[in-house]
Amino acid sequence: MAKYLSALFSGLVFGLGLCVSQMMNPQKVIGFLDVAGAWDASLALVMAGALAVAGVAWGLILRREKPVLEAEFQVAKTTQLDSSLIAGAAIFGIGWGLSGFCPGPAIAGLSLGIVESYVFVGAMFVGMWVFQIVSKAK
Repeated sequence: MAKYLSALFSGLVFGLGLCVSQMMNPQKVIGFLDVAGAWDASLALVMAGALAVAGVAWGLILRREKPVLEAEFQVAKTTQLDSSLIAGAAIFGIGWGLSGFCPGPAIAGLSLGIVESYVFVGAMFVGMWVFQIVSKAK
């Protein structure tokens, strides 16, 4: 039960951070990508803050023998780049740039009734469904 409450609390803090920083507003992302026009640096500042907190936390966490609520750490076992990873990253980046949403802010936007969030999340689920079909066909 503690594991689920921890996950819920973490998600709520993450969503609150997205709301306070206005990262659920697609115009913030599009403004960040508009480097030749009215560039908005707020996304870069949010990313820098997140990286600073994550870097400190990661250093402290890895000093532990094991996680508090799990039997072992769940870290990536491979560092190899393959075509699926590169294609997925490209599709993610294109979708992010075109819509101004990535999954976290879009899902958080559902709670505020942001119509564009519903469209994005629906399209995201269709994309995941298509991926399942395509990956099974290989």
